Amino acid sequence: MLDQGLKSQLKTYLENLRHPVVLVASLDVSAKSAELKALLADIAQASDKIIVREDGTDSRVPSFTVGADGGGARVTFAGLPMGHEFTSLVLALLQAGGHPPRVEAEIIDQVKALDADLTFATYFSLTCQNCPDVVQALNLMSVLNPRIRHTAIDGALFQDEVEARKIMAVPTVLLNGQPFDQGRMSLEQILAKLDTGAAARDAEKIAAKGTFDVLVVGGGPAGAAAAVYAARKGIVTGLAAERFGGQVLDTMAIENFISVPHTEGPKLVSGLEQHVKDYDVDVMNLQKAARLIPAQAAGDLNEIVLENGATLRAKTVILAPGARWRQMGVPGEAQYRNAGVAYCPHCDGPLFKGKRVAVIGGGNSGVEAAIDLAGLVAHVTLIEYDSQLRADAVLQRKLASLPNVTIITSALTTEVLGDGAKVKGLVYRDRATEGLHTIELEGIFVQIGLVPNTEWLEGAIALSPRGEIEVDGHGATSVPGVFAAGDATITPFKQIVIAAGDGAKAALSAFDYLIRLPTEATEAVAA
Repeated sequence: MLDQGLKSQLKTYLENLRHPVVLVASLDVSAKSAELKALLADIAQASDKIIVREDGTDSRVPSFTVGADGGGARVTFAGLPMGHEFTSLVLALLQAGGHPPRVEAEIIDQVKALDADLTFATYFSLTCQNCPDVVQALNLMSVLNPRIRHTAIDGALFQDEVEARKIMAVPTVLLNGQPFDQGRMSLEQILAKLDTGAAARDAEKIAAKGTFDVLVVGGGPAGAAAAVYAARKGIVTGLAAERFGGQVLDTMAIENFISVPHTEGPKLVSGLEQHVKDYDVDVMNLQKAARLIPAQAAGDLNEIVLENGATLRAKTVILAPGARWRQMGVPGEAQYRNAGVAYCPHCDGPLFKGKRVAVIGGGNSGVEAAIDLAGLVAHVTLIEYDSQLRADAVLQRKLASLPNVTIITSALTTEVLGDGAKVKGLVYRDRATEGLHTIELEGIFVQIGLVPNTEWLEGAIALSPRGEIEVDGHGATSVPGVFAAGDATITPFKQIVIAAGDGAKAALSAFDYLIRLPTEATEAVAA
């Protein structure tokens, strides 16, 4: 089942097991059960501390539990955790085998203190780069707390169950049989939903922080680069982010980050986060900014009010809030979001296997999505507003070669149709004839660009008509001491490498601003 390279890696990892781990499989005579049996055999061969039994009685077949020998199993995988989920399997083995997790002691204590019987189920797809964070977090919680259980379910393998529960987006998490949440979630985010007092405690700790020389708002490539460059100057640096990594976490393949021929979004974010932590940066993750109160005069403090009510103060601020997926803004889109309307083809595509879908958008993202989906679904209709596709020529040639793709240009989607529970089709207007047309389908993937996360800055700094932060060549905004970088600014070409460069430039500009403050303010910075 595993190639020799993976077997060697697995053997090395499993040397960290401190005590035996038991895997109990529920199998039948299907091909998938045979594959799972082969996978478990490979795992058992990698360590003499792995015990495999085949006497499981789980109703989901194939599946297997992971647990410490004699300690009971509270983690279950329904399906074969390969692809992005292979790491989740390895971590579950290590944690069940006593290897300490790389999680702060405060978080571990918070998990152990949860005083309730919590049974989670996560529906994932093997191509979803957002799912492993959720699966790994809930698995770890199950290992740490005997009152928590988690089952990770491959939605593509258990499609009848997925359709019965009307699940059309992954990851989807149920708690005690009821909907809990959808989308990427970190361990901290899950705990915040379960531990109702966590937000108040966070606000209290943040409010007690001192003054920053540079406060970065945003944790994407621009924010991370800004924090590193500021901290290298030896000044007091903080970083507050709603979600460290931002949109990069939702990016599947990255092949144009110079010197890195190929990587994936979550892997790049992990590197960014580690680089920031290598310096003296006060990272405040899961903190959403709600308002900017600019300094009244040079040398005064800027304030960032967070959504939880806490206020951060800084001599300079670097805004790097990034952007989010643009929505169509048509009737039915909001109603059927995660019920047929999706924004991540890599995550949710496998749930539409054998079905008809549409991709809205003819740029690189839209054409790449259509190409990927064509290998999974019955038919793809790509709808582009312009009279021609805007994607790179090499992508257009690949798309045109696919037999199950229809391309419609000069078309404006006007409505998403559904039966009250899920998408059934869409209506588009032909811009040449003004005629309305209906397409019957089960899924719609929206790929029409990004919207800057700047609504909270309206009235505080100058924004363009598109809502982007206006900056000069140094990254300075209309407010002295406030700088900006990345996809939320007017800087053209929204690319990771450009955002990172923007962040570095903004940090150097902020430092230059600080050392040119009046003497008394400069002395305060030096102190």
